[in-house]
Amino acid sequence: MPYIEALLPTVVVALIFWFVIRAVSNVDRTERLAEAEVDEQMKSNLGETGKNSSQSEN
Repeated sequence: MPYIEALLPTVVVALIFWFVIRAVSNVDRTERLAEAEVDEQMKSNLGETGKNSSQSEN
């Protein structure tokens, strides 16, 4: 039993650290996906705007 009492705080801290790192990683992944989606939308909007402006000049 003293071994468990000695190792328990380390295991608990390690699990908390793992959950925090996993949460940060998931948030980063979702943020990158959202940013890529917004970039893609902006590129497509700029492409449409560029086509419309070149047509109106002719």
